[in-house]
Amino acid sequence: MQVQNPNPMTQSVPAEQCPLCAQPVPGGNRMVGEVLSCDGCSAELEVVGLNPLRLEEAPEVEEDWGE
Repeated sequence: MQVQNPNPMTQSVPAEQCPLCAQPVPGGNRMVGEVLSCDGCSAELEVVGLNPLRLEEAPEVEEDWGE
């Protein structure tokens, strides 16, 4: 039984491309946890793996209002 990826946007997009718009993203010297901006759709992407380069949409930072 094959398990399907729950996010169809990232299912067939190569790792070196934006998971949202498939725009090529340069690899270069990246670090896990680094956040970069996609030139194609301006989405913030987080580096989640290096070999091969894996990108995911960065989580939105929520304000805590000092709580």
